[in-house]
Amino acid sequence: MERCIIFAGGRAELYLPEGVDPKGAFIIAADKGYESCCRLGLAPDLAIGDFDSLGYVPSDCEVIRFPAKKDYTDLMTAAMEALKRGCNDITILSAMGGRADHMYGNIQTLCYIVKKGGSARMLSCCEEIAILPAGEYCINKKENTSLSLFAYSPSVKGLTISGAEYPLDNGQISYDFPIGVSNEITADTAHIRFEEGLLLVVQSRLDKDVQ
Repeated sequence: MERCIIFAGGRAELYLPEGVDPKGAFIIAADKGYESCCRLGLAPDLAIGDFDSLGYVPSDCEVIRFPAKKDYTDLMTAAMEALKRGCNDITILSAMGGRADHMYGNIQTLCYIVKKGGSARMLSCCEEIAILPAGEYCINKKENTSLSLFAYSPSVKGLTISGAEYPLDNGQISYDFPIGVSNEITADTAHIRFEEGLLLVVQSRLDKDVQ
């Protein structure tokens, strides 16, 4: 799978989150994400957006510029461009810690990528968010980190969870009841399997003041 890292315009990270390897990845900076990318010592391959937040147009990489009045967010245009270029393993950074409406839009961007056949996750130094289609998955334990599962479709059916404090066998969760909040992985690896729906997976550090 072709890997892509997209830097969005949210809160900049002080360092690359664990598990992010920029080597060999196509790097896109979405508008103000250009600053976040450069702050970490990385050079983007592409800068995209209307650049109203950044305040200038970068000159050291390929640029795709859009008018400020457009149908898509800068992150969405970056995700669409990544898919267009054959990138189907997409990690989004600097997409958290800002406005609630932008945050929800960013999660919808994850969903768009998944529905187009790609895999997508949104990372910070404290949290990881992903949307998963039906299938089987393994999630490694991280110390002092919660595991929350939400339905991102009307329901998620045939859901089995093992290796966690609150296991489940062939259950069902719905989008209108947050029963999956704040589980905990107790084994080395949690195993998740479900037969139908989209699952929103959130892993959150419980000591977020530690950077």
